[in-house]
Amino acid sequence: MPVSLSIKNVPDEVVERLRDRAARNKRSLQCELLDVIERAADEVPTLTLDELYERGKARGLTAKSGDSVRIIRRTRDERSKHLMRVLEKARGRR
Repeated sequence: MPVSLSIKNVPDEVVERLRDRAARNKRSLQCELLDVIERAADEVPTLTLDELYERGKARGLTAKSGDSVRIIRRTRDERSKHLMRVLEKARGRR
């Protein structure tokens, strides 16, 4: 059975944009709002990390052992080198 919904305190500028959108789509404001709600209800839900991991695993995607460790070490080393260059420049200016 259909349910009536009510949204209170909608800012005037939002209502105006919705009315403009309804007019562009040659619909009433009511029909436009129903379309917006239907589209929002059909959106793909956000995946949890576990769900994302399981989907990747099901598709045969796996991380090579130690990849994350190598990436973290490389990033840390690059940051350290950059910091050393900045410090050397700062010392040279004194």
